[in-house]
Amino acid sequence: MHTQIDTTQRGSLFPEAPPLLTISELAREKLDEFSSNSDDGSLALKVSIIGRGPKGFQYDLQLVPASEQEEGDNVFEENGLTVIISAKSAPYMDGASLDFKETLMGGGFHFENPNPIWLDDIARRVQEIIDTEVNPAVASHGGNVSLVDVKDGEAIIAFGGGCQGCSAVDVTLKHGVETMIKENVPEITIITDATDHAAGANPFY
Repeated sequence: MHTQIDTTQRGSLFPEAPPLLTISELAREKLDEFSSNSDDGSLALKVSIIGRGPKGFQYDLQLVPASEQEEGDNVFEENGLTVIISAKSAPYMDGASLDFKETLMGGGFHFENPNPIWLDDIARRVQEIIDTEVNPAVASHGGNVSLVDVKDGEAIIAFGGGCQGCSAVDVTLKHGVETMIKENVPEITIITDATDHAAGANPFY
């Protein structure tokens, strides 16, 4: 059983992997509370960057068995906890820190990350178009678009909010988003929609 953790935004066992993420004492205490509710015994913290937006990175945190690591993952210990950072996320996690911030609503995990949203220049330019032109255009429909990855002239995007289950998303992609991105970033020749539209309309509400 995996323990999923909602977020807002040094290894003695693995000395060959430099630590990328520091974890505060309070965050470690909260992680221990989640871990204590699991029947899996000793768990590791798995961290992945799953999206980017005007407010920065979007993260996925899971407590999983320490054996659940994939080839290329960065694995180390921090504050007595085994941490697994996915290979794609690792370049963007160097120097990041994880804390837990108490609020009137109960608090949540919070990252401080000094890294740029994208290291690649083409990806940065696509992200800028999504932030300044694409998302303002789809916001009236209660939707949003995030950039998942850029590689070999292909921009992989995902629709969220009201756009995720929208029947008109093909039209929006072909005649709206695709046009805006290609006109402003000519290096991009293919736009791929990675959204799970089967999740239905407004899956986040």
